[in-house]
Amino acid sequence: MAEARAAVSKPHVRFHEEGTSEIEQETQVAKSFFQDLKLCAFRTRRQIYNGLWPTTWDYLLGALVVVFLIMYIDHPKLNVLSFYLWRFGDTLYLDDTYPYMFRIFAISLMSSVLYFVVVLYTRQFLMRILLSYKGWLYQPPRSQSKIVLLWGLMLRIISGRKPRLYSYQNSLPRMNVPPLKQTVKKFLESVKPILSTEDYDKMEIEAKEFQSSLGPKLQWILQLKSWWAPNYCTDWWEKYVYLMGRDPIAINSNYYCLDQGGWVPTKVQSARAAGFLTSLLIFKKLMETEKLEPLVIRKTIPLCMFQYQRMFNAARIPKLDQDKIRHHQGSDHVVVLCNGHFYKLNVLDAHGKQLNVMDLQSQMEWIKKDAESQLVSCDAELKVASLTASERNNWAKIRREHFSTGINRDSLHAIEEAIVVITLDTNEFDDITERAKYLLHGNGASIWFDKTINIVVFEDGRLGANCEHSWADAPVIGHMIEYCLVNEYLYRIYNDSGDCKPFSHPDMENVTFQRSKAIITPMRLYWDVKNELQLSINNAYRFACKNNDDLDLKVSKHDAFGKGLIKTSKTSPDAFIQMALQLAYFKDSQEKFALTYESSMTRLYLHGRTETVRSFTQEIKDFVLGMNNPSLSAGEKHQLMKNAANKHQKTYRDCMSGKGIDRHLFSLYIVCRGQGYESEFLKSALSMPWTLSTSQQPQQQMDRGFDISIPEVLETLSPGGGFGPVSDDGYGVSYMVPGDAILYFHVSSKKSSKATDSARYMDNIFWALNEMRKVCEETRASK
Repeated sequence: MAEARAAVSKPHVRFHEEGTSEIEQETQVAKSFFQDLKLCAFRTRRQIYNGLWPTTWDYLLGALVVVFLIMYIDHPKLNVLSFYLWRFGDTLYLDDTYPYMFRIFAISLMSSVLYFVVVLYTRQFLMRILLSYKGWLYQPPRSQSKIVLLWGLMLRIISGRKPRLYSYQNSLPRMNVPPLKQTVKKFLESVKPILSTEDYDKMEIEAKEFQSSLGPKLQWILQLKSWWAPNYCTDWWEKYVYLMGRDPIAINSNYYCLDQGGWVPTKVQSARAAGFLTSLLIFKKLMETEKLEPLVIRKTIPLCMFQYQRMFNAARIPKLDQDKIRHHQGSDHVVVLCNGHFYKLNVLDAHGKQLNVMDLQSQMEWIKKDAESQLVSCDAELKVASLTASERNNWAKIRREHFSTGINRDSLHAIEEAIVVITLDTNEFDDITERAKYLLHGNGASIWFDKTINIVVFEDGRLGANCEHSWADAPVIGHMIEYCLVNEYLYRIYNDSGDCKPFSHPDMENVTFQRSKAIITPMRLYWDVKNELQLSINNAYRFACKNNDDLDLKVSKHDAFGKGLIKTSKTSPDAFIQMALQLAYFKDSQEKFALTYESSMTRLYLHGRTETVRSFTQEIKDFVLGMNNPSLSAGEKHQLMKNAANKHQKTYRDCMSGKGIDRHLFSLYIVCRGQGYESEFLKSALSMPWTLSTSQQPQQQMDRGFDISIPEVLETLSPGGGFGPVSDDGYGVSYMVPGDAILYFHVSSKKSSKATDSARYMDNIFWALNEMRKVCEETRASK
C-alpha cells in the first residue's frame, strides 16, 4: 500500500506517544521503570522460594527462637546443648570481649542458619532419592503394596506445603542413561517381529559388533553428560529432531487441539474470542506469579514443569540449517488475524490495567469491522502467513531478505513477541473432521505456524488451537486449554444473548468490570510487499495449498463403549486400544504388520519430555494372528489379549521410568556423529520408518474441574487433537479416553499414498474394537 511504502522511505522518530505531553510521557517512563524493578524483585523472591522449597523461612525463625531460649534460660537439663553451642561460638571467635546478649544472638543466628541449610539440602536430597523409586508405577493405584504405601507416606511427610509451579524442580531426579546391553537387547526384541529372518540376523550381527567395539566409548561419553546436564537427551532432542528439521512444520510438526465436543458456550465469535482470551490471560498470570499448581500423579508424585516457561510470548524463528526459539518476556499484546489483516491488540489499557472481558469483546468487534473496510495493493499482502508453511531454509532466506528492516521487521516482531496469535476466521464447520483438518493447516494463509500458540475462532463461536511442537509437548498445551474450557463451563462468562458479561473467578485478583476509558485502539500491522516478495508469498501459498489438499484426516467418536467395558476385562484402556490399532492395521494393509511409535512422557525426571513405546511386540503379533485364526476359542484369544496387554503395560511403564531405548539410541547416535564415527547399527536402528505413529491424549490433568463421569458433562469434554502422518505410507493416530462410554480417534494419512485411507482405517479400528469386545463378552459368559 502507498502509506506503507511511505513509512519505509522516511523513518519516524518519536520520544513520546502521539496525543501525550512530555510530562505524561516522563510519568509513563517512571512507571515503567518502577514496574521493571518490582518485577525483578518479585522474580528474585520466587527464585529464592523455589531454591529453599520444601523448607520455608519458618524453620529458620523457629530454630533461632529455640536456640536463643536454650542459651538464655541456661537450664541444667539443657547444659549439654548449651555447652556445644558455646563451643560453636568459640570457633566463631565470639569471646568475652563481646556483650553477653550479642553473643547469644549471634551464636543462635549462625547455628540456626547452619541447621536451616542442613535441613534444606537433606530434604531435597531425600525427596530426590524417594522420587527416583519407580516401583509404584508397576502397581495398580487401588492395590498397592505396603512398601509403596510407606514410600508415599514418607514422600508426603518430606514434601513441603503449597508448592508453586516450579517448586519441585530442585527435588526431581535426573534421568539415568540406561545400560547399553539392556538397550541393545530390547531393541532387537522389538524389531524381531517385524523383520525377516535374514534382516534380523544382519541387525543382530551389527548390534553385537557395536556393543563390543564403539558402543562402550559412546556410552561413557553419554554418562559424562548425564552427570552435569539437567537431562542427557532433551536439549539434543529439541535441537536435532525439531529445530534442525528443514521440512515445513505445517502438518509435519505442528498439531491441533479441539474445544468442547458438542456444547458451544456462545455462538458470538467476538465474545468467544474475548472469553477464551480472558481465561488464557488468567492462566498466564498464574504462571508468571507461579501460583499455578504443579501437576502431580496420584496426588503425590510431581511432574517436571520446565516446559511451561516458553508457552507465551514465544515463536520459532527460521534460520538457515537450524531454527531458534525466541522467548520475549514482558510484551502485553496479542496479534489478531482477521480477513488476512494483522492487528496488534494491547490487553492493557493506557493506565496499565488489564482489559476486562467486555472490553476485549468490543476490541474484537472493532477489528472485525475495520478488517472488512481495508484495501490492499495486492492479494499477497493477505497471505504473508503462508511463508511460515514453507520449507524452513526457504522461509529463513525470505525472512532475512525482506523482513530485516522497515515496517516488515516491525510487523514481524509484533507477531513473534505477541502472547498468542488469534485468528477470527470467516469459516464455520459443522463436521468435526473438516474443523480439525482446518485447524491443522488452515487455508494456506490463516495460521502463523511459527507461533507457539495459534487460537482459531470460527464464525459460529467454535474454536481450536494450532501449536508449534519444538518448545513443548501436547500435554502442556492440553493443560492450558483444559483450564480455559473448564472456566467457560463453571463460571458462565457469557450471557443469554451470547455476549460477554461480568463474572467472578477464584484466580482473579483486584479485577474490576468497569469499562475502561483508556483503551488503546488496536493497531493494524502493515507489510511492504514488493514484486520479489509478492512472488515468494504466492509460491508459498500454492505450496501450502498443495500440502493441505494431500492431507487425509478423519475424526470420529466411538460411542459403542469406552473405558468402562475395557476395565471389566481387566485390561489397560491404552493397551486395549493399541491392540485394536494393530488388529485394524493388519486388516487395512492386507495382513501386514507395522513398526509402531507410541509417545509416553518422561516428566517424572528433570527436564523430561517423551520416550517411544514400541507398541508392536511379539505378544501383540501373536494376538493379531490369533484373532484371525477361526480355530481358536474365545478363551484362547482372550488369553493372547491378556499376554499382549501385560507386555504393553510393562513396556509403557519402563519408558516412563527411564528404561526406554529410543532416546538412548538417539543420544548415542548424536555422540557418535559428534566424535566423527559411523555406526551401521545406529544408522539402521534409527532409519526404520514408523508406519504407525500413535499417541494417547490426557483428558483431565487438573484436580479442579468437574466430574467427567457425569453424563451431563460429556458434551463439554474436548475430543482432543491430532497430528499429521509421520510416514508417507503410514498413519498418524491420536486417541482420547474421556469417559466410560466414549472414545475419540483422530486418523491422518496422505491422499497421495495408495496404501492408506483414513476413513477406511477408522472403520477398521471400530471393527477391531467390536471384535475384541465380542471376545471379552464370550469369555466372560463362558465362565
